[in-house]
Amino acid sequence: QVRLVESGGGLVQAGGSLRLSCAASGRVNSILIVGWYRQAPGKQRELVASITSGGNTNYADSVKGRFTISRDNAKNTVYLQMISLKPEDTGVYYCSANVIESGSNLRNYWGQGTQVTVSS
Repeated sequence: QVRLVESGGGLVQAGGSLRLSCAASGRVNSILIVGWYRQAPGKQRELVASITSGGNTNYADSVKGRFTISRDNAKNTVYLQMISLKPEDTGVYYCSANVIESGSNLRNYWGQGTQVTVSS
């Protein structure tokens, strides 16, 4: 079993910054692609950014130039650095990872989410 835990959310004023972390623990052999998603009240969950095991990144148009996804493979942790935050960035942020477990099983996991609130 693998557990993903997000942290780093909070309340910030527009224009501010936050750094989210997604740490994997448990029977982790390797982590493949990881995505950060967010869900605003009344809206569907959307992909914000993703990063492959090789470090290739992809961003939603709405966050390009403001968000940076990165990973520390030694720590099994993926980060989302967010700057110039806007009220429309408000939502619950989740990480999702495709993980190869110690027994060589490939599974997808989700974290419990961390709330980001940007005030105007």
